Amino acid sequence: MKIDKDAMLLYAVTDRAWTCNQTLVEQVEAALVGGITFLQLREKNLGYDEFLQEANELKKLTAFYQVPFVINDNVEVALACDADGVHVGQEDMPVEKVRDLIGPDKILGVSAQNVEQAIAAEKAGADYLGIGSVFPTGTKSDAKPMTFETVQEICQSVSIPIVAIGGITKTNILELSGSGVDGVAVVSALFAQSDITAATKELRKLSTEMIGRD
Repeated sequence: MKIDKDAMLLYAVTDRAWTCNQTLVEQVEAALVGGITFLQLREKNLGYDEFLQEANELKKLTAFYQVPFVINDNVEVALACDADGVHVGQEDMPVEKVRDLIGPDKILGVSAQNVEQAIAAEKAGADYLGIGSVFPTGTKSDAKPMTFETVQEICQSVSIPIVAIGGITKTNILELSGSGVDGVAVVSALFAQSDITAATKELRKLSTEMIGRD
């Protein structure tokens, strides 16, 4: 297994909407200082050159902090910057094709909304799953929240690590206790905060409590 469950504890997904007076790289470093355990760079509107430049900067940062780094959807950029892997959704490139393109040694994360998708992703070569949305979220307004029972069923159906995503905040994260997830993926709960490092430390502590670790 190329990725262990510990890496799922506090998984950060970038969002340029919250940069304000900081650069994305500055925000990510603040989160790395605070203790994120995984980083996904998500850019839907950048041109290739700008995307690659940003990815190269973040690859250096995450390597320094020894945190896995994946690119959302864009296999070309991921390979060009030598990211640790790629994360794809159900509407993106088929999992088997992504695995063929990135090879056996890169991390492949896949989004899943039900047990069938989860099992299929694992069989196709996924190294971990991102499941959700577990709560209502403004990041994906069309996402219907997943029931606690579905979260449990997915966690019981596969053997690869699982991170919950969607609308997770410091006020609701503990509602996932006992679900079987290995951690949480967050966007605005980190990057929309005035003190990203402090928010990261608090969420990491809560995620540790949520999964039942001492």
